[in-house]
Amino acid sequence: MNDIHLSRLSKLLITIIIAGFFSVVGYNPVHSQNKTILPQPLEYHVLPGEFQLNKKKQLLYNTIELESLVKHLQSMIQSRAEIDLKIAGGPHKKKDSSIYLSLDTISWGGHLEGYQLLITSKNVEITAGTEQGLFYGIQTLIQLVDNSQHGRLQAVEIRDEPRFQWRGLMLDVSRHFFTIEEVKKLIDQMVAYKFNTLQLHLTDDQGWRMEIKSLPELTRIGAWRAPRFGLWWDRQPTGENEPATYGGYYTQEEIRDLVAYASSRYIRILPEIDIPGHSLAAIAAYPWLSTTKGKYKVNPGSQFYTVEDNALSPISEETYQFLDKVFTEVANLFPFEYIHIGGDECYKGFWEKDPATVAFMKEQGIKDVLGLQSYFIKRVEKILHAKGKRMIGWDEILEGGLAPDATVMSWRGMQGGIAAANAGHQVIMSPNNHAYLDLYQGDPAVEPPTYSMLRLKTVYAFDPLPDQKNPDLILGGQGNLWSESIPSFRHAEYMLWPRAMALSEVLWSDPSKKEWDGFIHRTEKHLLRYRERGINFATSMYDAIIIPLLDQQENLKIRIETEVNGLEIYYTFNNTLPDQTQSKYVSGELLSPLTDADTFRVITYREGKPIGKLITVSLAELRKRATQQ
Repeated sequence: MNDIHLSRLSKLLITIIIAGFFSVVGYNPVHSQNKTILPQPLEYHVLPGEFQLNKKKQLLYNTIELESLVKHLQSMIQSRAEIDLKIAGGPHKKKDSSIYLSLDTISWGGHLEGYQLLITSKNVEITAGTEQGLFYGIQTLIQLVDNSQHGRLQAVEIRDEPRFQWRGLMLDVSRHFFTIEEVKKLIDQMVAYKFNTLQLHLTDDQGWRMEIKSLPELTRIGAWRAPRFGLWWDRQPTGENEPATYGGYYTQEEIRDLVAYASSRYIRILPEIDIPGHSLAAIAAYPWLSTTKGKYKVNPGSQFYTVEDNALSPISEETYQFLDKVFTEVANLFPFEYIHIGGDECYKGFWEKDPATVAFMKEQGIKDVLGLQSYFIKRVEKILHAKGKRMIGWDEILEGGLAPDATVMSWRGMQGGIAAANAGHQVIMSPNNHAYLDLYQGDPAVEPPTYSMLRLKTVYAFDPLPDQKNPDLILGGQGNLWSESIPSFRHAEYMLWPRAMALSEVLWSDPSKKEWDGFIHRTEKHLLRYRERGINFATSMYDAIIIPLLDQQENLKIRIETEVNGLEIYYTFNNTLPDQTQSKYVSGELLSPLTDADTFRVITYREGKPIGKLITVSLAELRKRATQQ
């Protein structure tokens, strides 16, 4: 990270100022448990008194550049507390009975995204060295307002800055299309937890989602597929004359509007054009792009690998001319310095079987298809450099040799990222075992179908910085929401929250300040607000975790755990519904089903009321799970 830490002089000045304030009020700050703010701030001290938020208070700021930020704060307080604060016209000095935004570019010595929030009985002041820092201070203040009683804000002094400079989420808009308004809604949810990067997975086998004016067939054909909503990979292929009616795409005007909206909230949008594999939507539009030149349809979620050629030809000059047109328009629309080129899961079987491709490899001295993909990636990097952009790719771009300036997004665990960092390349950690937010978050018996498991506690345990690695090369981390099994934005919210809240604390907060029970307490407060505002979320953290085991005689045993501490667990084997009058589970106990039992049911309670979902699962299924472990 390129953190700018406090100089010794700045620290001394701040210490003197704060000490002077406390000598006036006759009170020393105390470390206190933060019961509200997500992610956990770096420093949090309780002060005496309260600030009463009401319509008599004013919004002030010290420089004209902050006018839009002040209006944003005014709007947020109006929507959350239903209090219409007046903005004093033009820059002012700090006054009592005010909320004051202070941009201090000269003496501020903190991180570029850091801020200080001071609440006393007289006023509220947010200070930072950048507008982005002030914006994050506003997010913290709004969280305090959200959880206040009748606008009474506890006096506190908070000093805060992020651990990592890359704090991202990825939304796959290819497998299922999400509207611009839905993406904006996601951006508003992200910024509350101080994320600063949104990756849009714009292209894949199931859809091309961005207008390219010089290549109109990409959206006329590539943006639409046959409607299917069954299980992924179990879907029927598109019929011969079946119309492609499901999908959509973003016009360039819509993208400009989205980029401006995100920028006003300090979100960088990272576009991903997934190549050379995952390109069937593009190939359906322009068949000459693939090695086989076959005429294929946009895939609806049916099995097709090894049968249909979804990889761009790496030896055709037409491929690179196509990509030059695509990246010219992408670069003009997205100001972020990076473009993501995918590079993952490229099936190379058609390359290996193609005589022209084999001859090209021999001419170029390329020994295998991994080297051929590396040749392709390096040529694409030159195209991006010509547009003033830098490349990011999934960790498969390491195979065959990494492009000179490439940044690696490590998804198959963290080893790819470690290898890239060892080679001196920048890395974003996004391992599937900690950061794939499309996975199960609770028992598959009561969750919508997906694959594999990622519980809230596992996200919270993530540390993007491997031991003894150069922190300057680990830019940060990212959570990915692949949408194969996410057909609606409502379900996207269910999969994101609260796991993305845990990820926000992983990426922002000092790891020494993380504490599971405190995180759960704060998360519950935020989910109460989500319920009030109609934002969907999962309650899976309250569900029982069923752990089936087989003893040496192959007898089934069952252990039960919970993520949230302090829950009671009740269960039955007799085909009745468990409640607090049924068998209560004792922590660590191994349950032995009776020989004629066929079904296990379990539910969790807290303070005498059910809180988790009722889970019903057959003993045959549990035995199968135990066998597969």
